[in-house]
Amino acid sequence: MRNAHEVAKVRAAERELMARLPEGALMRRAAAGLASVCVRLLVSGRAGVIGPGEGVYGSRVALLVGGGDNGGDALYAGASLARRGARVTALLAGSKTHEGGLAALRAAGGRSVDATDAADVTGTSAVTEIEAADLIIDGMLGIGGRGGLREPHATLAGHAARAIATVVACDLPSGVDADTGVVTGAAVRADVTVTFGTYKPGLFVDPGAAHAGVVELVDIGLGPYLDDPDVCLAQAADVDLWVPRPERESNKYRRGVPGVVAGSETFTGAAVLSVGGALHGGAGMVRFASAEHSAELVRHRWPEAVTTVVGESLGEVGRVNAWVAGPGLGTDERAEALLAEVLGSDLPVLIDADGLTVVARRRDLLWRDAPTVLTPHAGELARLLDDTDADQVEARRLEHVRRAAEELGSTVLLKGSTTVIAEVGRAVRVNPTGTPRLATAGSGDVLSGLIGAFLAARVPAMDAAAAGAYLHGLAGRLATAGPARDDASGDRDAPITAYDVIEGLPEAFRTLCG
Repeated sequence: MRNAHEVAKVRAAERELMARLPEGALMRRAAAGLASVCVRLLVSGRAGVIGPGEGVYGSRVALLVGGGDNGGDALYAGASLARRGARVTALLAGSKTHEGGLAALRAAGGRSVDATDAADVTGTSAVTEIEAADLIIDGMLGIGGRGGLREPHATLAGHAARAIATVVACDLPSGVDADTGVVTGAAVRADVTVTFGTYKPGLFVDPGAAHAGVVELVDIGLGPYLDDPDVCLAQAADVDLWVPRPERESNKYRRGVPGVVAGSETFTGAAVLSVGGALHGGAGMVRFASAEHSAELVRHRWPEAVTTVVGESLGEVGRVNAWVAGPGLGTDERAEALLAEVLGSDLPVLIDADGLTVVARRRDLLWRDAPTVLTPHAGELARLLDDTDADQVEARRLEHVRRAAEELGSTVLLKGSTTVIAEVGRAVRVNPTGTPRLATAGSGDVLSGLIGAFLAARVPAMDAAAAGAYLHGLAGRLATAGPARDDASGDRDAPITAYDVIEGLPEAFRTLCG
């Protein structure tokens, strides 16, 4: 796991550590790590127009310096680059400047410009420095910043966005909320963010994650002083532990039997896709229950599934270990009766799509002792909660997924640009494998079946949801990158369908076991 901590915990850890260190030592550790990453970028040729092998000497670096500790980090890092031969200019944009950092920069041969004026006394403007830079370091605001950037920071961020230089954010892109990822106005868009001590939740969750670029962690010694994380980013090694493996004595029943209640006479595709997701998720057997037409199509496409035609009762389906209900089911009285029966059981249940619309008007069905997993997108989550809308959910994903888990008594997987998973009393988990190509009809149905297979294998709800999201995203990426997706020019941006995701799942699983 990559663990992220909110600002209050970071500040408390910093205080404990600084009490044991000489004054200024912690800032110098952070600055050394920042400078090391910047050197690597310059030497590799990724920064601006510097070519490989040309190194740091003679490169131009612009520092966007605010009045806080991040400004000090940027100044000390700039001093290190200046000592290596870089031409470093600090654009001072705060009401005050870290005196020690500025003195170090000047002693190393760097210079400074008052970024609040059109030009300094030498006639060199801040805009000119940004336009000429090979590398820009953003040190305007730190993790304590809230709200959109004000002037002159907003203007500097705009100039940096239009420059050809690589932009490196110091700890966090200025204008991004460290705890939530919320961006309420102008903010820096970084190519690389060098964060110190621990990851910050806002670096993992959109819209903040989209501003952070590649995130690199510099260890400055905070680890022993940090409390439990608030947000975790799943890694392949974690998913490998969560995903069930067949054992020597396994049979189809021991591997888990999900029951899928999906589709209707009108909506049939969701039934086929959710069953496909469950089968490719490792289920020993899938029992499918629906209307005649959906059952017929599932029998034709997935002959290994056991299908049952049902009306308003699931009595003839047979024994299952978990339920997946809702995709394509409809929202009428029949659908409500089937959902009430599923949620009235003592088995783990996943609710998606039409099922979420039904429980939005029958939230009483969710209060149960067995695990319940809900997989809404922003609009569906807004319907499950009061006094909110889809735009508010998208803008404040962490806030709303935590609220939903609390109010609905469920494990909630909020789909979207960043998939986040919440459960009461647990750190929110963030999925790192998502891709915009999963924004296609039926993709969510595949995810529902996949998670349902894990639930049936007795994987805890939070682990099942996180593993399903990870493998689903990875399958989507593999579907875009596989040989069948490459054209003659090597283009790997061809669109995919939900069925492509199903076909990508075996390869996604193989990445976990090497």
